[in-house]
Parts: sequence; structure tokens; C-alpha cells
Amino acid sequence: MSRREMLAEQVTDYVLEHGIIGLSLRPLAAALGTSDRMLVYHFGTRDALVAEAIELSNARSVGVLRGLRAVRSVRAGVLALWQVMSDPQVDRCQRVYAQAAALGLLGREPFADTVRRSNAEWMRAVADYLRSCGASPGRVQRIARLVDATMMGLQLDLSVEDSDGVERAIRDLARTAQRISDKAA
Repeated sequence: MSRREMLAEQVTDYVLEHGIIGLSLRPLAAALGTSDRMLVYHFGTRDALVAEAIELSNARSVGVLRGLRAVRSVRAGVLALWQVMSDPQVDRCQRVYAQAAALGLLGREPFADTVRRSNAEWMRAVADYLRSCGASPGRVQRIARLVDATMMGLQLDLSVEDSDGVERAIRDLARTAQRISDKAA
């Protein structure tokens, strides 16, 4: 692994712990035992460094999802996917994604492009997983979009809502995803 790749992994770990909003190179460099000049040397700009950390974070969460074993139904697959998304490691990745998406919505580059690529990769993994759980090939993209968007919203709700309400919503989502897969739409 090159020095740049090692720094990228360390930066990603730091970002997962501290977030990207308000990230400053000097404290980041100090935490990594290097200098802000070395970070700029390896990555070019702060934004390029953060974009790479977002991509690595997404790759980590996609890797966890791709390692998830298929289950017997779409309903069970949605419930298993929620367990994965509730895992602290994946949850931190999703929070970094949400921060990047917020910056991207404001038109800030390179975050809009980074989020677009990360989202496409994540959605492919979600659709592939649901397909392996028996989702109808003709409806799997629709189901994946519904499941992903709902789960992202429910993850955000967990900070202000009771977990019982969120768990009920996940069970409702799982039943709905199964129905969409089972019936002609």
C-alpha cells in the first residue's frame, strides 16, 4: 500500500469519527501525525481529500452489503438490510454520505459528483442483494429505490424518534417491498 493510500484510509477513519462538516486540514494532519502540506501534496486540495474519503467510506459500506448472505424472501432481505444499516460501522458511513449529500445539494463540488457516483454504486449493491433474495427482476430497481430512500430517512429519524416507531416502519417497509415484488405493478 502506498503512502497516499495509507493516508486515504486514515483520513477516512478520521472522517467517519468526526464528519466532514467543518473539517480542517491542520487538525486532521495533526491527528494523523503528518502536516497539512503533506496532505495537500498527496491529494491536491482539501475537497479532493474529502471526496476520496467519501468514496472509501462508501466502498466500505458497499463491501459490507455485498458480504450479506441472501435470505429466503424480499421481506426477510429488507429486515436483514436494516440490520446491516444499523451496524455502527455502516451507520457512520451513511452519516458521512448524508453530510456529503447535503453539501452536494447546495451545489458544492466535488461533493455533488462524488455523491452521485457513491449513490449509483450503493444502489447497484442494494438491487443486487434484493435480487438475490428473490425480488422480481422487473421491479427490483423500484424496490431498491423505495427501500434505500426509506431506510435513509428512518436512520435520520432515529436521532429524534423512538426506535419502536422506526422498527414498526421497517417491518411495514419489508411487507410493502415483498408485495411489490410479488404483484404486477
